[in-house]
Amino acid sequence: MATIRLGIIMHGITGRMGYNQHLVRSIVAIRDQGGVLLANGDRVMPDPILVGRNAEKIAEIAKRHGITRTTTDLTAALANPDDTLFFDAGSTQMRAALLTQAIHAGKHVYCEKPISEDVGTALTLARLATQKGIKNGVVQDKLYLPGLRKIKMLRDSGFFGKILSVRGEFGYWVFEGDWQPAQRPSWNYRKNDGGGIILDMLCHWRYVLDNLFGEVKAVSCLGATHIPSRVDEQGNTYVADADDAAYATFELEGGVIAQINSSWAVRVRRDDLVTFQVDGTHGSAVAGLTRCWTQHRVNTPRPVWNPDQPQTMNFAQQWDEVPDNQPVDNGFKVQWEEFIRHLVADAPWKFDLMQGVKGVQLAELGLKSWQERRWLDVPKLEA
Repeated sequence: MATIRLGIIMHGITGRMGYNQHLVRSIVAIRDQGGVLLANGDRVMPDPILVGRNAEKIAEIAKRHGITRTTTDLTAALANPDDTLFFDAGSTQMRAALLTQAIHAGKHVYCEKPISEDVGTALTLARLATQKGIKNGVVQDKLYLPGLRKIKMLRDSGFFGKILSVRGEFGYWVFEGDWQPAQRPSWNYRKNDGGGIILDMLCHWRYVLDNLFGEVKAVSCLGATHIPSRVDEQGNTYVADADDAAYATFELEGGVIAQINSSWAVRVRRDDLVTFQVDGTHGSAVAGLTRCWTQHRVNTPRPVWNPDQPQTMNFAQQWDEVPDNQPVDNGFKVQWEEFIRHLVADAPWKFDLMQGVKGVQLAELGLKSWQERRWLDVPKLEA
């Protein structure tokens, strides 16, 4: 069987997400396993060229992982007809312009989210890709988490009955940067640099809710900047004026109500950094990144409210864990493989830039809801 080379122009791989999830755990891992297997038995072998502003840094990364090509000249990279895919995991503020440049150069595009800071720019970008006949995709990584895959399996099996509500808790304490280094880059907390948890996380919650529980119809969101001052990577104190927490409620198609708290100023006392509880008429489930627990209606205990004595039930022990019946690969890598199959062999693909537009739309409405302190409907988008 044939091996097909796929030249990928990779931008933004010096950042945490771009390096760890997209370069090392996806493209390098795909290369090391012998490429992406197609239905006809052929394999697609990625051949990346790393693009960045710091020549020494990208050269060091390339050497570390046996990659032979790097450049600081994006225009020249886009001019090479042998490289047909452009990928971006850089900053949100640069993304729309970079993708537009790549599309005009005739490249297919795949990128991190959000695809822009505002829905107008995002929609223009998605329409341009369609107009130019460019294959395109946006990362929807949370759907590939083992925990949420188990939620989908439970839903598809009818376990929940009628789904009533979804409750999500996401976040952890991000250190301020003074007495301990912050775990996230400082731009995340500056509004002018494209920071803010609403723009970051509501894009995720849009595709999770739409694909697992029902299209989002309306949103009410309250943001907050709990930590107003932080210390950056150079040890300088700066004003953290972007929202670092968001408390959002969503109305979904079918009457499902979802509530998701997102915070970089919360300490974790739950099973994982993100948990989702789904309650239905027949059963409930709680999932983290990888594990999932269920409680069916026939196994539901009968607690009684009594504030006059200590609780005697151990509620956590009343749930049954969903087994790991199927091996699950890294979610970013799995989605890369699916997109590559779409790119090379026209395999089905649904996570195009219009899905990214929906995420930006919900984030924009969340910010507006906070500003105006009211519920907002989520209008349908026309491609």
